[in-house]
Amino acid sequence: MNRWGIPRQIESIVRQRDVVCVYCGVELVDSIAKGQSRAWLETWEHIINGARIVTLENIARCCCSCNASKGSKDLSRWFGSDYCRSKGITIESVAPVVRNRLLKLG
Repeated sequence: MNRWGIPRQIESIVRQRDVVCVYCGVELVDSIAKGQSRAWLETWEHIINGARIVTLENIARCCCSCNASKGSKDLSRWFGSDYCRSKGITIESVAPVVRNRLLKLG
């Protein structure tokens, strides 16, 4: 497992699947130089909040900016935020893994 408790097999699959932010679509970077913005730095995301939900359907990669904005907010409510409106983030624009997770919730 990695330091966030994500099994290596899930981590490997998610890294291959999510090469851009699952929310805003920006290309993710794995490191930054000192003094650079962390906005596009890759982060681990629980689509549905809950550190115990460690499945391929719930673990994703997103940029630091989206992760910081979403925080512990409910995903469907976060879509109504000023941040999402300013970035054009909607249920239709996000990655399939996010849409599918929301559809399963009904």
